[in-house]
Amino acid sequence: MANVENDLKNKKVLVTGGAGFIGSNLVDALIARGDEVIIIDNLLTGKKENLNPQADWQNVDIRDLEKIKPLFIGVDYVFHLAAFARVQPSIEDPVTFNAVNLDGTLNVLTAARDAGVKKVVYSASSSAYGDQDIMPLKEDLPAKPQSPYGLQKYVGELYCRLFSDLYGLPTVSLRYFNVYGQRQALEGAYTLVMGIFIRQRLNNEPMTITNDGEQRRDFTYVGDVVRANMLAAASDKAAHGEVINIGRGRNFSVNELAAMIGGPTRFIGERPEPRVTLADNSLAQELLGWTPSMELPDWLEKYKKAMGLG
Repeated sequence: MANVENDLKNKKVLVTGGAGFIGSNLVDALIARGDEVIIIDNLLTGKKENLNPQADWQNVDIRDLEKIKPLFIGVDYVFHLAAFARVQPSIEDPVTFNAVNLDGTLNVLTAARDAGVKKVVYSASSSAYGDQDIMPLKEDLPAKPQSPYGLQKYVGELYCRLFSDLYGLPTVSLRYFNVYGQRQALEGAYTLVMGIFIRQRLNNEPMTITNDGEQRRDFTYVGDVVRANMLAAASDKAAHGEVINIGRGRNFSVNELAAMIGGPTRFIGERPEPRVTLADNSLAQELLGWTPSMELPDWLEKYKKAMGLG
């Protein structure tokens, strides 16, 4: 299955959130293989400079079903990445996050069903696991979300499976683990720890660490996530609402990440968060033929040099 993601060349595909970090990288890869790509993105969190000029960008909101429905007509595959994607902001504003992450997902599934789309690939989140005692995290563990965001992304998975069971819409849900890579956010409420650290170093500020810094995260390269999406669309083994981990299967502590970036650190107090994330990615290998390729230290060295931190 090494090249199965190329089996869908020259298809018409729709990417929600195609101006975002992961979405824009996916759009570039889809266009590079010859697909016709429609992007739905209202730029609430995405960036205009991320938009591929060869894609058909539609500045609409997934919360508006009537406006997005016509865009699904004639589409072969949908990659649903549009979301408000951070834990702490979802705690502060659960209503808005619910409207985007849950109502928006229901709208995307409804539009895809009505248009006869061949498959929806849903971007889920390892936040659905919450804090677990068993490592590595396997897909059959009970979900224990600890935030509105984690709950909403988990319910999105259930909606995908329901639409497969009830309406025959092929779906698959990919649970991402701490994605990093080119175009990762350095500013704003949706910035992950690596982006925060890089921004702080660029500003000659100490890197701020919560708790004791020994919390461990499974950092996963965006190019590997893009490849997982393309494989998921092509796979005939994943079309009935399956939930699949997309994680490197190796983790690093926040303190180790700070040491790799280099520079002073400052501890800023306690914050509730899972102690460890670590993906069991054997199901991705079995159903998608996917294995991760990038090692965090290797990529980070090149990135630091490109950012002037090497």
